[in-house]
Amino acid sequence: MIRSRRLSLLMPLVALCLLALPVGAQTRTPPQVIDAQIDAFRDGDFVTAFGFASTELRAIFGTPEVFGQMVRQGYPMVLDPAEIRYLDQGERGGALVQRVLILDRDGRSYLLEYLMRGAGEGMRIAGVSILPETGTGV
Repeated sequence: MIRSRRLSLLMPLVALCLLALPVGAQTRTPPQVIDAQIDAFRDGDFVTAFGFASTELRAIFGTPEVFGQMVRQGYPMVLDPAEIRYLDQGERGGALVQRVLILDRDGRSYLLEYLMRGAGEGMRIAGVSILPETGTGV
Protein backbone atom coordinates (compact mmCIF):
# COMPACT_ATOMS: atom_id res chain seq x y z
CA MET A 1 0.00 0.00 0.00
CA ILE A 2 2.74 2.47 0.96
CA ARG A 3 4.81 1.42 -2.03
CA SER A 4 1.93 1.98 -4.44
CA ARG A 5 1.22 5.40 -2.90
CA ARG A 6 4.87 6.42 -3.35
CA LEU A 7 4.74 5.26 -6.94
CA SER A 8 1.55 7.22 -7.60
CA LEU A 9 3.19 10.34 -6.10
CA LEU A 10 6.32 9.88 -8.23
CA MET A 11 4.51 9.48 -11.56
CA PRO A 12 3.51 13.17 -11.89
CA LEU A 13 7.07 14.17 -11.00
CA VAL A 14 8.47 11.88 -13.70
CA ALA A 15 5.99 13.29 -16.21
CA LEU A 16 6.99 16.85 -15.28
CA CYS A 17 10.68 16.00 -15.76
CA LEU A 18 9.95 14.55 -19.19
CA LEU A 19 8.04 17.68 -20.18
CA ALA A 20 11.00 19.80 -19.10
CA LEU A 21 13.32 18.11 -21.60
CA PRO A 22 14.08 20.22 -24.67
CA VAL A 23 11.81 19.50 -27.60
CA GLY A 24 13.62 17.32 -30.08
CA ALA A 25 16.38 16.39 -27.63
CA GLN A 26 16.32 12.85 -28.96
CA THR A 27 15.73 13.76 -32.60
CA ARG A 28 18.36 16.36 -33.41
CA THR A 29 18.88 16.45 -37.16
CA PRO A 30 21.96 17.32 -39.22
CA PRO A 31 20.41 20.65 -40.34
CA GLN A 32 19.80 21.59 -36.70
CA VAL A 33 23.42 20.85 -35.75
CA ILE A 34 24.80 22.66 -38.81
CA ASP A 35 22.50 25.66 -38.22
CA ALA A 36 23.60 25.85 -34.59
CA GLN A 37 27.28 25.82 -35.56
CA ILE A 38 26.74 28.48 -38.25
CA ASP A 39 24.84 30.62 -35.72
CA ALA A 40 27.88 30.37 -33.42
CA PHE A 41 30.16 31.36 -36.32
CA ARG A 42 27.93 34.37 -37.04
CA ASP A 43 28.30 35.41 -33.40
CA GLY A 44 32.08 34.97 -33.60
CA ASP A 45 31.74 32.30 -30.89
CA PHE A 46 34.32 29.70 -31.88
CA VAL A 47 34.13 28.02 -28.46
CA THR A 48 30.48 27.08 -29.04
CA ALA A 49 31.14 26.26 -32.72
CA PHE A 50 34.01 23.98 -31.66
CA GLY A 51 31.55 22.10 -29.42
CA PHE A 52 29.61 20.97 -32.51
CA ALA A 53 32.73 19.25 -33.89
CA SER A 54 33.24 15.54 -33.27
CA THR A 55 35.66 14.31 -30.65
CA GLU A 56 38.09 13.36 -33.44
CA LEU A 57 38.04 16.86 -34.96
CA ARG A 58 38.45 18.49 -31.55
CA ALA A 59 41.48 16.26 -30.95
CA ILE A 60 43.00 17.27 -34.32
CA PHE A 61 42.56 21.03 -33.81
CA GLY A 62 43.04 21.08 -30.05
CA THR A 63 41.57 24.49 -29.27
CA PRO A 64 38.68 26.64 -30.47
CA GLU A 65 41.21 29.25 -31.61
CA VAL A 66 43.04 26.85 -33.91
CA PHE A 67 39.70 25.50 -35.13
CA GLY A 68 38.51 29.07 -35.84
CA GLN A 69 41.68 29.83 -37.79
CA MET A 70 41.15 26.73 -39.94
CA VAL A 71 37.51 27.71 -40.62
CA ARG A 72 38.46 31.31 -41.51
CA GLN A 73 41.11 30.09 -43.96
CA GLY A 74 39.42 27.04 -45.48
CA TYR A 75 35.67 27.56 -45.07
CA PRO A 76 34.96 31.32 -44.96
CA MET A 77 31.57 30.77 -46.62
CA VAL A 78 30.17 29.25 -43.41
CA LEU A 79 31.07 32.22 -41.23
CA ASP A 80 28.09 34.35 -42.28
CA PRO A 81 26.26 32.87 -45.26
CA ALA A 82 23.53 34.82 -47.00
CA GLU A 83 21.55 31.64 -47.63
CA ILE A 84 21.66 27.98 -46.62
CA ARG A 85 19.79 25.24 -48.48
CA TYR A 86 19.73 21.70 -47.21
CA LEU A 87 19.84 19.19 -50.04
CA ASP A 88 20.00 15.40 -50.01
CA GLN A 89 20.97 13.31 -47.03
CA GLY A 90 22.43 9.85 -47.14
CA GLU A 91 24.64 7.35 -45.42
CA ARG A 92 28.24 6.47 -46.09
CA GLY A 93 30.29 4.02 -44.06
CA GLY A 94 27.86 4.10 -41.16
CA ALA A 95 27.88 7.90 -40.99
CA LEU A 96 25.19 10.33 -42.04
CA VAL A 97 26.08 12.69 -44.90
CA GLN A 98 24.25 15.98 -45.44
CA ARG A 99 24.75 18.08 -48.57
CA VAL A 100 24.34 21.82 -48.15
CA LEU A 101 24.26 24.61 -50.71
CA ILE A 102 25.64 27.84 -49.26
CA LEU A 103 25.39 31.24 -50.87
CA ASP A 104 27.92 33.70 -49.46
CA ARG A 105 27.43 37.45 -49.05
CA ASP A 106 29.13 38.07 -52.44
CA GLY A 107 26.62 35.85 -54.27
CA ARG A 108 28.97 32.89 -54.78
CA SER A 109 27.54 29.42 -54.21
CA TYR A 110 29.29 26.47 -52.61
CA LEU A 111 28.23 22.85 -52.34
CA LEU A 112 29.39 21.38 -49.04
CA GLU A 113 29.13 17.85 -47.74
CA TYR A 114 28.92 17.45 -43.96
CA LEU A 115 29.84 14.13 -42.38
CA MET A 116 27.83 13.62 -39.19
CA ARG A 117 28.49 11.21 -36.31
CA GLY A 118 26.32 10.29 -33.35
CA ALA A 119 22.62 10.76 -32.80
CA GLY A 120 20.23 12.98 -30.89
CA GLU A 121 21.97 15.47 -28.63
CA GLY A 122 25.23 13.60 -29.29
CA MET A 123 25.22 14.33 -33.03
CA ARG A 124 28.40 16.15 -34.10
CA ILE A 125 30.07 17.31 -37.30
CA ALA A 126 32.93 14.93 -38.17
CA GLY A 127 34.10 16.65 -41.36
CA VAL A 128 33.17 19.05 -44.14
CA SER A 129 34.18 18.80 -47.79
CA ILE A 130 33.77 21.48 -50.44
CA LEU A 131 32.49 19.64 -53.50
CA PRO A 132 33.47 20.72 -57.01
CA GLU A 133 30.98 22.78 -58.94
CA THR A 134 29.06 20.76 -61.50
CA GLY A 135 27.35 23.66 -63.21
CA THR A 136 23.71 24.56 -63.28
CA GLY A 137 21.16 22.76 -65.39
CA VAL A 138 17.89 24.11 -66.74
